[in-house]
Amino acid sequence: MSDAFVDYVMELLGPFGTVTVRTMFGGHGVYLDGLMFAIVSGDSLYLKADDMNRVEFEQAGCEMFAYARQGKRASLNFYRAPADAMESPELMLPWARTAYAAALRSHAKKQVAAQASAEAQAASARTEVRRRAANTPVKKRPARAAIKKTAKRTKQVKSAKFK
Repeated sequence: MSDAFVDYVMELLGPFGTVTVRTMFGGHGVYLDGLMFAIVSGDSLYLKADDMNRVEFEQAGCEMFAYARQGKRASLNFYRAPADAMESPELMLPWARTAYAAALRSHAKKQVAAQASAEAQAASARTEVRRRAANTPVKKRPARAAIKKTAKRTKQVKSAKFK
């Protein structure tokens, strides 16, 4: 992968906003506002897709991003940018917008899932506390007679030692 191609992608995406690039797994992740919405790999640009925009990529004849992982083919929800979109920033802009929208939806789903998980863990912890409280026997205070007997035995033992 050439640095010149990464620079070209940055130039193409310039009108979209302040885009940053980070190296990752032999390629580059392309980010806007902390969300990765594109991947640069092997001198190709792949854009984020989901159920809402996948059809657009498929209708444009874009191929899905795939790689080899542990000897098997794996794929991610990223599609190669259409060839005509690679010609100018104006043609790339709608594709970048739809990819970023997919990244936003994906991020929102993750946040909802994390919130639900945290709430489930808290509910489970509360249930466990209640269960333990219900199963814990209540210690009764010893009767006064038992306290007096214990005190007498203690006095007898102490006085026996000093005689």
